[in-house]
Amino acid sequence: MSSDWATDSNEALHLSLVRAKEEKATLSKNEVYEDFRPTFTYPIYGEDEKLYGYKDLIIDLRFASGSLATYLNVSYSAKLPPPSPVDDVEATLAEFIPPDYIQDLDTFLDIVETDATSFKPLGTKIHSYTRSSHKPPSSIGSVSGTTASSEDIIEYEVYHSTWHTEGFREYHRKMQLFILLYIEGGSYIQEEEETWEFVVLYEKRTRRLDSKAETYHFIGYSSLYPFYCFPERVRLRLSQFVILPPFQHAGHGSALYRAIYQYVMSQPNIAELTVEDPAEAFEDLRDRNDLRLLLGLEKFVSEGFGDGSNGGGPDRRGKGKEKRRRGKMGPPTEKGWAEKWRTELKIAGRQFSRLVEMLQLRSLDETDTLAMRAFRLQVKERLYRFNFEVLMQLEKEDRQQKLEETFQTVCDDYRRILEMIQ
Repeated sequence: MSSDWATDSNEALHLSLVRAKEEKATLSKNEVYEDFRPTFTYPIYGEDEKLYGYKDLIIDLRFASGSLATYLNVSYSAKLPPPSPVDDVEATLAEFIPPDYIQDLDTFLDIVETDATSFKPLGTKIHSYTRSSHKPPSSIGSVSGTTASSEDIIEYEVYHSTWHTEGFREYHRKMQLFILLYIEGGSYIQEEEETWEFVVLYEKRTRRLDSKAETYHFIGYSSLYPFYCFPERVRLRLSQFVILPPFQHAGHGSALYRAIYQYVMSQPNIAELTVEDPAEAFEDLRDRNDLRLLLGLEKFVSEGFGDGSNGGGPDRRGKGKEKRRRGKMGPPTEKGWAEKWRTELKIAGRQFSRLVEMLQLRSLDETDTLAMRAFRLQVKERLYRFNFEVLMQLEKEDRQQKLEETFQTVCDDYRRILEMIQ
Protein backbone atom coordinates (compact mmCIF):
# COMPACT_ATOMS: atom_id res chain seq x y z
CA MET A 1 0.00 0.00 0.00
CA SER A 2 1.28 3.48 -0.85
CA SER A 3 2.79 5.42 2.03
CA ASP A 4 0.40 8.26 1.09
CA TRP A 5 -2.31 6.23 2.80
CA ALA A 6 -0.30 5.37 5.90
CA THR A 7 -0.60 7.41 9.12
CA ASP A 8 1.53 7.34 12.26
CA SER A 9 -0.95 6.28 14.96
CA ASN A 10 0.96 8.27 17.61
CA GLU A 11 0.37 11.43 15.59
CA ALA A 12 -3.21 10.58 14.66
CA LEU A 13 -4.38 10.07 18.24
CA HIS A 14 -5.30 13.40 19.86
CA LEU A 15 -5.96 13.27 23.61
CA SER A 16 -7.73 15.88 25.72
CA LEU A 17 -8.70 16.34 29.36
CA VAL A 18 -11.72 18.60 28.98
CA ARG A 19 -12.78 21.03 31.71
CA ALA A 20 -16.03 22.90 32.12
CA LYS A 21 -16.28 26.34 30.51
CA GLU A 22 -15.94 28.17 33.82
CA GLU A 23 -12.73 26.29 34.66
CA LYS A 24 -11.29 26.91 31.19
CA ALA A 25 -11.88 30.63 31.54
CA THR A 26 -9.65 30.83 34.63
CA LEU A 27 -6.67 28.88 33.24
CA SER A 28 -3.39 30.64 32.56
CA LYS A 29 -1.82 30.50 29.11
CA ASN A 30 0.64 27.86 30.36
CA GLU A 31 -2.12 25.49 31.47
CA VAL A 32 -2.90 23.40 28.41
CA TYR A 33 -4.79 20.18 29.00
CA GLU A 34 -6.14 19.46 25.54
CA ASP A 35 -4.72 18.05 22.31
CA PHE A 36 -1.66 16.16 23.55
CA ARG A 37 -0.20 12.96 22.13
CA PRO A 38 0.50 9.44 23.36
CA THR A 39 4.03 8.06 23.64
CA PHE A 40 3.03 4.58 22.49
CA THR A 41 0.11 3.13 20.54
CA TYR A 42 1.58 -0.26 19.57
CA PRO A 43 -0.47 -2.15 22.22
CA ILE A 44 -3.55 -0.96 20.34
CA TYR A 45 -2.55 -0.56 16.69
CA GLY A 46 0.40 -2.92 16.32
CA GLU A 47 4.18 -2.82 16.50
CA ASP A 48 4.70 -0.54 13.49
CA GLU A 49 2.22 2.03 14.89
CA LYS A 50 0.80 2.67 11.42
CA LEU A 51 -2.81 2.99 10.28
CA TYR A 52 -3.64 2.31 6.64
CA GLY A 53 -6.31 3.52 4.30
CA TYR A 54 -6.80 7.16 5.30
CA LYS A 55 -5.61 10.68 4.59
CA ASP A 56 -5.57 13.40 7.28
CA LEU A 57 -6.67 10.87 9.88
CA ILE A 58 -7.59 12.28 13.31
CA ILE A 59 -8.60 10.10 16.26
CA ASP A 60 -10.22 12.51 18.69
CA LEU A 61 -10.28 10.94 22.16
CA ARG A 62 -11.48 13.22 24.95
CA PHE A 63 -12.02 12.67 28.66
CA ALA A 64 -13.96 14.74 31.16
CA SER A 65 -11.07 15.99 33.30
CA GLY A 66 -12.37 14.49 36.52
CA SER A 67 -14.90 11.74 35.87
CA LEU A 68 -13.06 10.57 32.72
CA ALA A 69 -16.33 10.25 30.79
CA THR A 70 -15.07 9.38 27.31
CA TYR A 71 -15.75 10.78 23.84
CA LEU A 72 -14.38 9.19 20.65
CA ASN A 73 -14.61 10.41 17.08
CA VAL A 74 -12.64 9.41 13.99
CA SER A 75 -12.37 11.78 11.03
CA TYR A 76 -10.38 11.93 7.77
CA SER A 77 -10.35 13.74 4.44
CA ALA A 78 -10.23 10.59 2.30
CA LYS A 79 -10.60 6.83 2.70
CA LEU A 80 -9.61 4.05 0.31
CA PRO A 81 -12.65 2.44 -1.32
CA PRO A 82 -13.31 -1.32 -1.23
CA PRO A 83 -11.79 -3.79 -1.84
CA SER A 84 -8.65 -2.04 -0.56
CA PRO A 85 -7.65 -3.16 2.96
CA VAL A 86 -8.43 -0.41 5.45
CA ASP A 87 -7.83 -0.48 9.20
CA ASP A 88 -10.96 -0.21 11.34
CA VAL A 89 -9.54 2.53 13.56
CA GLU A 90 -12.52 3.10 15.85
CA ALA A 91 -13.43 -0.53 16.39
CA THR A 92 -9.85 -1.41 17.28
CA LEU A 93 -9.58 1.37 19.87
CA ALA A 94 -13.06 0.60 21.20
CA GLU A 95 -11.79 -2.77 22.41
CA PHE A 96 -9.59 -0.95 24.95
CA ILE A 97 -12.10 1.51 26.41
CA PRO A 98 -15.48 1.04 28.14
CA PRO A 99 -18.27 0.32 25.64
CA ASP A 100 -20.40 3.26 26.81
CA TYR A 101 -18.13 5.88 25.23
CA ILE A 102 -19.88 8.93 23.81
CA GLN A 103 -19.97 9.70 20.08
CA ASP A 104 -21.97 12.91 20.08
CA LEU A 105 -19.83 15.95 20.97
CA ASP A 106 -22.65 18.10 22.35
CA THR A 107 -23.76 15.28 24.63
CA PHE A 108 -20.19 14.86 25.86
CA LEU A 109 -19.77 18.57 26.58
CA ASP A 110 -23.03 18.58 28.54
CA ILE A 111 -21.67 15.71 30.65
CA VAL A 112 -18.42 17.63 31.21
CA GLU A 113 -20.41 20.55 32.63
CA THR A 114 -22.50 18.30 34.88
CA ASP A 115 -19.60 16.15 36.08
CA ALA A 116 -17.41 19.18 36.83
CA THR A 117 -19.09 19.78 40.18
CA SER A 118 -20.79 16.43 40.80
CA PHE A 119 -17.72 14.21 40.45
CA LYS A 120 -15.81 13.47 43.65
CA PRO A 121 -12.73 11.24 44.01
CA LEU A 122 -13.36 7.65 44.99
CA GLY A 123 -11.72 6.10 48.03
CA THR A 124 -9.92 7.52 51.06
CA LYS A 125 -7.78 10.66 50.97
CA ILE A 126 -4.27 9.76 52.16
CA HIS A 127 -2.24 12.83 51.24
CA SER A 128 -2.55 16.42 50.04
CA TYR A 129 -0.29 19.32 49.15
CA THR A 130 -0.73 22.83 47.83
CA ARG A 131 0.98 25.10 45.39
CA SER A 132 0.62 28.71 44.42
CA SER A 133 -0.56 29.01 40.83
CA HIS A 134 2.11 31.67 40.30
CA LYS A 135 5.05 29.68 41.68
CA PRO A 136 7.41 27.36 39.78
CA PRO A 137 7.22 23.53 40.06
CA SER A 138 9.98 23.42 42.69
CA SER A 139 7.62 25.10 45.14
CA ILE A 140 5.54 21.96 45.71
CA GLY A 141 4.55 21.74 49.34
CA SER A 142 2.45 23.57 51.81
CA VAL A 143 1.98 27.29 51.33
CA SER A 144 -0.04 27.76 54.48
CA GLY A 145 0.92 30.86 56.40
CA THR A 146 1.52 32.92 53.27
CA THR A 147 -0.48 35.94 52.20
CA ALA A 148 -1.55 34.37 48.91
CA SER A 149 -5.28 34.57 48.29
CA SER A 150 -7.34 31.41 48.01
CA GLU A 151 -7.67 32.02 44.27
CA ASP A 152 -3.89 31.70 43.94
CA ILE A 153 -3.71 28.34 45.72
CA ILE A 154 -4.10 25.05 43.90
CA GLU A 155 -4.69 21.98 46.01
CA TYR A 156 -3.69 18.43 45.11
CA GLU A 157 -5.12 15.32 46.77
CA VAL A 158 -4.19 11.64 46.67
CA TYR A 159 -6.84 8.94 47.19
CA HIS A 160 -6.41 5.26 47.99
CA SER A 161 -8.86 2.76 46.53
CA THR A 162 -9.33 -0.97 46.01
CA TRP A 163 -11.72 -3.04 43.91
CA HIS A 164 -14.07 -2.91 46.89
CA THR A 165 -14.33 0.89 46.70
CA GLU A 166 -17.79 1.63 45.33
CA GLY A 167 -17.60 2.68 41.67
CA PHE A 168 -13.84 2.36 41.40
CA ARG A 169 -13.78 -0.71 39.16
CA GLU A 170 -15.74 1.22 36.53
CA TYR A 171 -13.54 4.30 36.99
CA HIS A 172 -10.38 2.21 36.59
CA ARG A 173 -11.63 0.89 33.26
CA LYS A 174 -11.56 4.47 32.00
CA MET A 175 -8.14 5.45 33.31
CA GLN A 176 -6.25 2.22 32.55
CA LEU A 177 -5.84 3.20 28.88
CA PHE A 178 -3.13 5.66 29.96
CA ILE A 179 -0.96 2.72 31.03
CA LEU A 180 -0.85 1.48 27.43
CA LEU A 181 -0.21 4.95 26.03
CA TYR A 182 2.59 6.04 28.38
CA ILE A 183 4.32 2.98 29.87
CA GLU A 184 6.51 0.94 27.54
CA GLY A 185 5.44 -2.66 27.83
CA GLY A 186 2.42 -1.64 29.90
CA SER A 187 -0.61 -3.91 29.96
CA TYR A 188 -4.00 -4.10 31.64
CA ILE A 189 -4.14 -5.80 35.02
CA GLN A 190 -6.50 -8.66 35.80
CA GLU A 191 -9.62 -7.54 37.63
CA GLU A 192 -10.03 -11.08 38.94
CA GLU A 193 -7.04 -10.48 41.23
CA GLU A 194 -8.89 -8.95 44.16
CA THR A 195 -5.94 -7.65 46.19
CA TRP A 196 -4.90 -4.76 43.90
CA GLU A 197 -4.64 -1.33 45.52
CA PHE A 198 -4.56 2.05 43.78
CA VAL A 199 -3.55 5.61 44.55
CA VAL A 200 -4.93 8.36 42.33
CA LEU A 201 -3.74 11.98 42.21
CA TYR A 202 -6.15 14.85 41.51
CA GLU A 203 -5.91 18.57 41.16
CA LYS A 204 -8.60 20.29 43.26
CA ARG A 205 -9.84 23.76 42.44
CA THR A 206 -12.48 26.05 43.91
CA ARG A 207 -14.57 28.07 41.51
CA ARG A 208 -13.95 31.79 41.80
CA LEU A 209 -17.62 32.72 41.61
CA ASP A 210 -18.77 29.98 43.97
CA SER A 211 -16.39 29.10 46.80
CA LYS A 212 -18.48 26.04 47.67
CA ALA A 213 -18.08 24.53 44.20
CA GLU A 214 -15.02 22.26 44.15
CA THR A 215 -13.80 20.59 40.99
CA TYR A 216 -11.40 17.65 40.69
CA HIS A 217 -9.12 16.90 37.75
CA PHE A 218 -7.31 13.62 37.12
CA ILE A 219 -3.48 13.84 37.03
CA GLY A 220 -2.23 10.27 37.25
CA TYR A 221 -2.21 7.11 39.33
CA SER A 222 -0.28 4.09 40.51
CA SER A 223 -1.33 0.48 40.97
CA LEU A 224 0.05 -1.56 43.86
CA TYR A 225 0.04 -5.29 44.52
CA PRO A 226 0.68 -6.95 47.91
CA PHE A 227 2.78 -10.12 48.20
CA TYR A 228 3.09 -12.32 51.25
CA CYS A 229 6.05 -11.53 53.50
CA PHE A 230 6.91 -14.01 56.27
CA PRO A 231 5.53 -14.33 58.84
CA GLU A 232 2.41 -12.16 58.83
CA ARG A 233 3.05 -9.11 56.66
CA VAL A 234 3.13 -8.13 52.99
CA ARG A 235 5.52 -6.55 50.55
CA LEU A 236 3.71 -3.89 48.52
CA ARG A 237 4.92 -3.85 44.92
CA LEU A 238 4.50 -0.67 42.90
CA SER A 239 3.45 -2.09 39.54
CA GLN A 240 2.28 0.83 37.39
CA PHE A 241 2.89 4.55 37.69
CA VAL A 242 1.75 7.26 35.28
CA ILE A 243 1.46 11.04 35.28
CA LEU A 244 -0.27 12.49 32.22
CA PRO A 245 1.76 14.81 29.93
CA PRO A 246 0.03 18.10 30.83
CA PHE A 247 1.17 17.58 34.42
CA GLN A 248 4.65 16.19 33.82
CA HIS A 249 7.91 17.97 34.75
CA ALA A 250 6.12 19.79 37.55
CA GLY A 251 6.98 17.64 40.56
CA HIS A 252 3.71 15.72 40.68
CA GLY A 253 5.39 12.36 40.08
CA SER A 254 7.57 12.90 43.14
CA ALA A 255 4.55 14.02 45.15
CA LEU A 256 2.63 10.88 44.21
CA TYR A 257 5.62 8.65 45.01
CA ARG A 258 6.06 10.29 48.41
CA ALA A 259 2.34 9.83 49.10
CA ILE A 260 2.68 6.12 48.38
CA TYR A 261 5.73 5.87 50.63
CA GLN A 262 3.96 7.69 53.46
CA TYR A 263 1.02 5.32 53.07
CA VAL A 264 3.38 2.33 53.30
CA MET A 265 4.97 3.75 56.45
CA SER A 266 1.52 4.21 58.02
CA GLN A 267 0.49 0.57 57.52
CA PRO A 268 1.90 -1.85 60.14
CA ASN A 269 1.11 -4.87 57.95
CA ILE A 270 3.37 -3.65 55.11
CA ALA A 271 7.00 -4.73 55.49
CA GLU A 272 8.48 -2.86 52.54
CA LEU A 273 7.80 -1.09 49.24
CA THR A 274 9.22 -2.69 46.11
CA VAL A 275 9.06 -1.64 42.46
CA GLU A 276 8.37 -3.88 39.48
CA ASP A 277 10.87 -3.51 36.61
CA PRO A 278 11.15 0.30 36.82
CA ALA A 279 11.76 2.41 33.72
CA GLU A 280 14.85 4.62 33.85
CA ALA A 281 12.85 7.82 34.36
CA PHE A 282 10.93 6.32 37.28
CA GLU A 283 14.09 4.84 38.80
CA ASP A 284 15.64 8.31 38.75
CA LEU A 285 12.54 9.75 40.43
CA ARG A 286 12.63 7.03 43.06
CA ASP A 287 16.37 7.50 43.70
CA ARG A 288 16.06 11.27 44.08
CA ASN A 289 13.24 11.04 46.57
CA ASP A 290 14.76 8.19 48.56
CA LEU A 291 18.10 10.00 48.80
CA ARG A 292 16.41 13.18 50.02
CA LEU A 293 14.51 11.10 52.57
CA LEU A 294 17.71 9.61 53.99
CA LEU A 295 19.58 12.92 54.00
CA GLY A 296 16.66 14.47 55.90
CA LEU A 297 16.96 11.94 58.75
CA GLU A 298 19.32 13.58 61.25
CA LYS A 299 19.94 10.41 63.26
CA PHE A 300 20.65 8.33 60.14
CA VAL A 301 23.10 10.92 58.83
CA SER A 302 24.84 11.30 62.20
CA GLU A 303 25.24 7.56 62.69
CA GLY A 304 26.13 6.94 59.06
CA PHE A 305 28.73 9.63 58.49
CA GLY A 306 30.11 10.10 61.98
CA ASP A 307 30.85 13.20 64.02
CA GLY A 308 30.18 16.60 62.54
CA SER A 309 29.12 15.44 59.09
CA ASN A 310 25.93 16.06 57.18
CA GLY A 311 26.85 13.71 54.35
CA GLY A 312 27.30 16.65 52.03
CA GLY A 313 30.80 15.96 50.79
CA PRO A 314 34.17 14.35 51.36
CA ASP A 315 36.23 14.77 54.52
CA ARG A 316 39.61 16.02 53.35
CA ARG A 317 41.31 16.78 56.64
CA GLY A 318 45.04 16.70 56.17
CA LYS A 319 47.79 15.17 58.22
CA GLY A 320 48.18 16.52 61.72
CA LYS A 321 44.51 17.45 61.95
CA GLU A 322 42.09 15.56 64.11
CA LYS A 323 40.02 13.24 62.00
CA ARG A 324 36.36 12.77 62.76
CA ARG A 325 34.95 9.44 63.85
CA ARG A 326 34.13 7.28 60.85
CA GLY A 327 30.43 6.53 60.67
CA LYS A 328 28.68 3.19 60.41
CA MET A 329 28.04 3.73 56.70
CA GLY A 330 31.72 3.14 56.05
CA PRO A 331 32.81 1.88 53.64
CA PRO A 332 32.53 -0.88 54.48
CA THR A 333 29.00 -0.49 55.83
CA GLU A 334 28.12 -2.10 59.13
CA LYS A 335 25.56 -4.64 57.91
CA GLY A 336 23.56 -4.85 61.12
CA TRP A 337 23.19 -1.08 61.29
CA ALA A 338 22.15 -0.87 57.62
CA GLU A 339 19.60 -3.66 58.00
CA LYS A 340 18.06 -1.98 61.04
CA TRP A 341 17.50 1.23 59.09
CA ARG A 342 16.37 -0.60 55.96
CA THR A 343 13.64 -2.51 57.76
CA GLU A 344 12.57 0.54 59.76
CA LEU A 345 12.27 2.63 56.57
CA LYS A 346 10.62 -0.24 54.64
CA ILE A 347 12.98 0.12 51.66
CA ALA A 348 13.73 -2.95 49.51
CA GLY A 349 17.16 -4.53 49.97
CA ARG A 350 18.75 -3.80 46.60
CA GLN A 351 17.42 -0.25 46.58
CA PHE A 352 18.74 0.48 50.08
CA SER A 353 22.16 -0.89 49.13
CA ARG A 354 22.25 1.38 46.09
CA LEU A 355 21.26 4.40 48.19
CA VAL A 356 24.00 3.68 50.71
CA GLU A 357 26.53 3.37 47.90
CA MET A 358 25.44 6.70 46.44
CA LEU A 359 25.76 8.41 49.82
CA GLN A 360 29.18 6.84 50.34
CA LEU A 361 30.37 8.10 46.96
CA ARG A 362 28.94 11.52 47.75
CA SER A 363 30.97 11.82 50.94
CA LEU A 364 34.17 10.01 49.92
CA ASP A 365 37.43 11.74 49.20
CA GLU A 366 38.33 9.95 45.97
CA THR A 367 42.03 10.62 46.64
CA ASP A 368 41.77 8.42 49.75
CA THR A 369 42.97 5.13 48.27
CA LEU A 370 42.02 2.98 51.28
CA ALA A 371 38.47 4.34 51.43
CA MET A 372 38.02 4.03 47.66
CA ARG A 373 39.28 0.44 47.74
CA ALA A 374 36.80 -0.43 50.48
CA PHE A 375 34.01 1.24 48.47
CA ARG A 376 35.02 -0.60 45.29
CA LEU A 377 34.99 -3.96 47.08
CA GLN A 378 31.60 -3.30 48.66
CA VAL A 379 29.95 -2.32 45.37
CA LYS A 380 31.56 -5.15 43.43
CA GLU A 381 30.44 -7.68 46.03
CA ARG A 382 26.83 -6.58 45.54
CA LEU A 383 27.16 -6.56 41.74
CA TYR A 384 28.74 -10.01 41.80
CA ARG A 385 25.88 -11.45 43.85
CA PHE A 386 23.23 -9.73 41.73
CA ASN A 387 24.75 -10.88 38.42
CA PHE A 388 26.16 -14.19 39.63
CA GLU A 389 24.65 -16.48 36.99
CA VAL A 390 25.75 -14.29 34.07
CA LEU A 391 29.25 -13.70 35.43
CA MET A 392 29.88 -17.40 36.10
CA GLN A 393 29.47 -18.10 32.39
CA LEU A 394 32.63 -16.04 31.72
CA GLU A 395 36.29 -16.95 32.13
CA LYS A 396 37.91 -15.52 35.26
CA GLU A 397 39.79 -12.74 33.44
CA ASP A 398 36.72 -11.75 31.44
CA ARG A 399 34.62 -11.88 34.62
CA GLN A 400 36.95 -9.50 36.42
CA GLN A 401 36.98 -7.12 33.45
CA LYS A 402 33.21 -7.18 33.15
CA LEU A 403 32.81 -6.53 36.87
CA GLU A 404 35.17 -3.55 36.70
CA GLU A 405 33.33 -2.12 33.67
CA THR A 406 30.01 -2.51 35.48
CA PHE A 407 31.44 -0.86 38.59
CA GLN A 408 32.59 2.18 36.58
CA THR A 409 29.19 2.42 34.85
CA VAL A 410 27.41 2.26 38.20
CA CYS A 411 29.63 5.00 39.64
CA ASP A 412 29.00 7.24 36.64
CA ASP A 413 25.27 6.75 37.06
CA TYR A 414 25.49 7.47 40.78
CA ARG A 415 27.29 10.75 40.06
CA ARG A 416 24.57 11.67 37.56
CA ILE A 417 21.84 11.06 40.14
CA LEU A 418 23.72 12.86 42.91
CA GLU A 419 23.98 15.98 40.74
CA MET A 420 20.17 16.07 40.69
CA ILE A 421 19.90 16.49 44.44
CA GLN A 422 22.60 19.11 44.99
